[in-house]
Order: sequence, then C-alpha cells, then structure tokens
Amino acid sequence: MAVVAVLLGGGPPLDALISYKEIFLHYLNHARSLVNGKVAGIEPWQLIASSVTATLLGVWLYTFINQPESLTSRAKKWFFRLLRKLPYIGPMIQKRFDKAVDEALSNLSFLKCEKAYIKMLPAKGLSQPEVLQMLKDYSSMGDVRWQDGKVSGTVYSGEEKLTKLLVKVYEEFAWSNPLHPDVFPGLRKMEAEVVRMACTLFHGGPDCCGTLTSGGTESILMACKAYRDLAYEKGIKYPEILAPVSAHAAFDKAAAYFGMKLVHIPLTQNMQVDVKAMKRAISRNTAMLVCSAPQFPHGIIDPIEEVAELAVKYKIPFHVDACLGGFLIVFMEKAGFPLKHLFDFRVKGVTSISADNHKYGYAPKGSSVVLYSDKKYRYYQFFVATDWQGGIYASPTVAGSRPGGIIAACWAAMMHLGEDGYVEATRKIISTARFIESELQKIGHIFVFGKPEVSVIALGSDTFDIFRLGNTLSSKGWTLSMLQYPSSIHIALTLLHTKPGVAEQFLKDIRESVSEIMKDPKAKTTGVGAIYGMAQAIPDRSMITDISHVFLDALYNTDPLPAAALVNGSPGSH
Repeated sequence: MAVVAVLLGGGPPLDALISYKEIFLHYLNHARSLVNGKVAGIEPWQLIASSVTATLLGVWLYTFINQPESLTSRAKKWFFRLLRKLPYIGPMIQKRFDKAVDEALSNLSFLKCEKAYIKMLPAKGLSQPEVLQMLKDYSSMGDVRWQDGKVSGTVYSGEEKLTKLLVKVYEEFAWSNPLHPDVFPGLRKMEAEVVRMACTLFHGGPDCCGTLTSGGTESILMACKAYRDLAYEKGIKYPEILAPVSAHAAFDKAAAYFGMKLVHIPLTQNMQVDVKAMKRAISRNTAMLVCSAPQFPHGIIDPIEEVAELAVKYKIPFHVDACLGGFLIVFMEKAGFPLKHLFDFRVKGVTSISADNHKYGYAPKGSSVVLYSDKKYRYYQFFVATDWQGGIYASPTVAGSRPGGIIAACWAAMMHLGEDGYVEATRKIISTARFIESELQKIGHIFVFGKPEVSVIALGSDTFDIFRLGNTLSSKGWTLSMLQYPSSIHIALTLLHTKPGVAEQFLKDIRESVSEIMKDPKAKTTGVGAIYGMAQAIPDRSMITDISHVFLDALYNTDPLPAAALVNGSPGSH
C-alpha cells in the first residue's frame, strides 16, 4: 500500500520504505537463525524423513476429513461396530437383531408361498395356453387387489381401454431397441417427441432438452452425474449435493454411486426446506441444489423460487425433483387449481427437472424424463468410450440397450390422453385430494402434515402411535405408506381413488379406526407398524441396513426356509 501511495504522490517517503525493508529482513534473518538453531543437532536424513512424514500425515488427515461421508457418521459406525464385537454386549445385540428379523419377515405375507419354486428350465417347452394359465395363477397371488382403489400410489391409472392400447403398442415394438436408431428410426423419433413434449409442458425454452430414462431414480441419478462432472471441470474435487431431508432417497443413492457428499437440509414446521439453512450450507464444494415438487413423504412443494435465487446468486445448478407429481402440477392451472408459486423452467435458476411418465403420465412402468434448461448441462450426462475395440460407444443414460416397447407405449399414452385427458384426470385427482384433506381436518386426534397442494396427504398424531392407524387400515384392506422421522403414514391418490365411493369409504374407515384406537390410545403397536417404530428407535443404523439386506435377500429366496435360516445367512450375523 505504501508503494501505491508513493506512486500517487502521497504516503511515506522513499527512505521510509527502505527502513521498512530493513526491518522485514531483520526479522526474517532472526527467524532463520532461530530455526537453524533448533535443527542444528539433527542430521540431514532425519530432517528429510520428518518433513516427508509430516507431509504424508497432513495429506492423510486432509483426505480422512474430506470424504463424502461425514466424520460424525463414520465415528458412529466405528463405535457401533466395536460395540457389536464386545464379548457380552455383542451376542446380546445379535440376539435382538435375530428377533427383529424374525418379526419383520413373519409380517411380510408376500414372502410366503405355498407352491414350489421353479428352479430349472422345463425339459420340454410349455405350450402357449399352459404358459398363459401359469401367468394367471401368478397374477392372482396375494391378498391385495389394487383394482379396488385401496392402494397408495403404485398403479396410477388401471383404465381398461388404455391398458389394451398399451399392450397392442408393446406388441408392435417388443423387439425394438433405441440403441440401434438406424434399425428403428421410428422409435428414435418417438423418444425425441416424448422429451420435447415434456420440455414444452415444463415451459422450457428453445435450448431445453433431456432424455428418457427407466424411472425417477435414474432421472435423478443422471442429473447428479451431470452436475458432478460439471463440478469436476470447475475444479471441485469433493462435490456436494444440498438437498432437503425430505428429498427422495435416490439422491442418497446418487451420492453413494458417484462419490458425492449429500448434505441434508432441515425442514421448517410446514415441512418445506429451510432456505436459510440451505444458504448457510453452501460452500465452495456445492455442486447442486435440490428441491421437490412435491416431496414424497408429505406431498409438500418446496419454496423453489427462493432456492432458485440462491442458485443464481452463487451460480450453482438447481434440480427440481418432480418425479412424483410432475405430470399433475403442469396441468393444475388448467384444471382449475393454480399453484401459488412457479416451479418449472419459468423460474430463473432452475436448470433441471425430473418427472415420471409412469406415474401421473399414465405410461407403463419404466418411463421417466430428466430435462435440462440448456444442452450445456445435458452434455455432462452422456457417457462416451472412444477407444473400445467394438467401436465408439456412446449412451445417453445408464442403460445401453433399452426396451423400445416401453418408449413406444409411453409415447402412445401421451398421444392418446392429450392435454384434455390429462387436465380432466388432474381435475379428478386434485378434487378428491382436497375433499379428503378437508374431511381429515375434522377428525380428532390426527393431523395433516403441512399444506399439501397436490395428491399426497400425510397423517400424524399427538395422541397415539400413528402406525396403529396404519395397521388398522391395513386390516380393512388399505395399503398405505409408513414414514419415519417423524412417524407418519400417507396416501398418494390416483385415478383409482376418484371412483365413486372410494374416498368416502377411506374417510369412514379412518373415523372408525381412530374411534377404536382411542378406546386404548396407549396400547402397544404390533405388526409392520411396530417394526417401523423399533427401527426409528435403534441408534445403530447399520442394524437397520443389515435388516434391509435380509429383506432384499429374501425377495430372491426360492427355498421355503424359516426366518431363522435366513438370519443365519445374513450380513448382520457375521
């Protein structure tokens, strides 16, 4: 600053600057002498060795601290892993784990199968009538009839005429594969049109683009992969995803798959992401921001416009997860239910959106879109291998070969329904949701989480364990989703719930169930509800991971083994 001052005609004279230099050199020489004196008795090789050791230790410490998983989370895992190895405590924990697995598997009726499993190819192929008869037997397995409209989400249309159309379309394109556009140019055209129609629905500009994926999880994975690679290009070595705690678990999966760190942002009392907390969490490693429209647990739309302001200010990509309700919210205004705030590409700062065609788009399972505001973002989603002996390999999404029949059926569903069909379906669903929510507000001892604007309604209770209500409704034929942190249950309304009498029956069953529960509000919860309650209370989350592994293993089991036998082969028993 003194040099600048002199050049500008002010500040200290030149001799003063020289004196400053002398003072600096004096202290520098003093420091050098002090250091040399300290190491005078140390041999050169010792000095080199200690320097290398200190450098390596510093690098290790930096790497240890800067990992996708937080230090707190890793410390907890280490502590509980050690605890499970202790002589007395370990066997006691294992015994409780085995009991929990027994209870969990015994409550899952779909794992019980009286008929023997097929383990080998038939020596002689079956006739078509025989195969079709077997398919009917498999189709009729289980106690749940989704056709009655008592299942949350899962099947979003089920309309007979649409089903017949999709079957015919799939038959026409059963052998097609978009990996070979030269062989199936019509399929390529349909896929491009599905993406472009979605871009238009979400008010994308001329540079808006995207791809078709196999579902919401892959759409989210693709957006995270794109922003990770973009972050790498910017010099960010440890990319972070900032997402609400209510964001879909696919973001956790993306973080695990792509070596990213997921930073969970808390919610406000109305179950929206805390924008101030998200702002505080932004760092030089932030690769993307996330909001939901709506989020899965409570059906609440996050404050997208406010988060978008952060995205613009800090120049961070911003993804809106509209997988669940995307094909509802784009039609709500025309259906007579305008949303209070914008959520799509009209909001400056929104750079990508994911939306599932196979939910309220009424396409067959296996179809979703991930959209970008500009092609510069989609560029980072693509994968290209330039030096493979088989030629240059390039694919837009995770899969190489993809089922062309699903793409064709997705296109057919959109073309068949048209804007008027989607608007009418949206009107039915939102009307039913508003009716159910208003009636639920009148029932004592339960409450609705937040202010749901779309199709999902979540319930809680301050009087009794809400999982008991879930169990009671299950005994009446309803299949709802059980949620945790906080304990709650929800229903995702579909076209099946708009059938005459279904909503009224749902409300009637809830009133009766609450009345029954209030006869003894402190009674112990049993069944699947008890499992969820227990799972939330266990501090060692690795035990929940192990139980989940046992469940996933059981899905592929073809032996009629008791639960105890499954436990003995589980990861938790080693």
